[in-house]
Amino acid sequence: MRLPHPELHRTDRIGWLRAAVLGANDGIVSTASLVVGVAAANTGSNDILVAGVAGLVAGAMSMAAGEYVSVSSQADTEKADIERERAELSADPVHEHAELAAIYEKRGLDPTLASQVADQLMKHDALGAHARDELGISDTLSARPVQAAFASAGTFAIGAAMPLLTAVLTPQRALIPVVVATSILFLALLGGFGAYAGGAPWFKAAVRVTFWGALAMAITAGVGAVFGAAV
Repeated sequence: MRLPHPELHRTDRIGWLRAAVLGANDGIVSTASLVVGVAAANTGSNDILVAGVAGLVAGAMSMAAGEYVSVSSQADTEKADIERERAELSADPVHEHAELAAIYEKRGLDPTLASQVADQLMKHDALGAHARDELGISDTLSARPVQAAFASAGTFAIGAAMPLLTAVLTPQRALIPVVVATSILFLALLGGFGAYAGGAPWFKAAVRVTFWGALAMAITAGVGAVFGAAV
């Protein structure tokens, strides 16, 4: 018997990949914007370095806390829905069977087959079937707060270190154009890598990430220049 060819799907990466790309993108954009904005205000190199390091640490902690809180809220909602579904299955299994069968009918099965499928799945794992097909909750896509927090914090720190290291190694007179240019390159690489890891076209993602990152840095540099001139 010939085995079916293996299929490579990447939906199991959605949770950590989203958090990782978000963290790295924010790390590059926020730190590069901070460095460029402070440099545009005609401050000294020590002030630029202190601002960059503070931005890295504060940003990584903020990303970790924010991801943990937001994804925990999602996880709490999922758990509440599952418990509600558990109670409904216990109180009225006949109605829940009909509800599940109706879902399969909408997906294209005839009523008899839909009822048989619902019956088989409920005998195997009634709660799992309803969580997956009625609520859209599965083990693959369920919320994982700790994973999201660590992924965001770690990738934020890595992303932030890139423009910060560039600023340390670049003479102050050339700091703004060099940090902007290298950060745009980092963003393009990040967008392409994130798309590749998720199995999506890389060019469109690279352009999207680069455009919005460059816009953020331009606005921050403008604000820094205005306030620097005013002070």
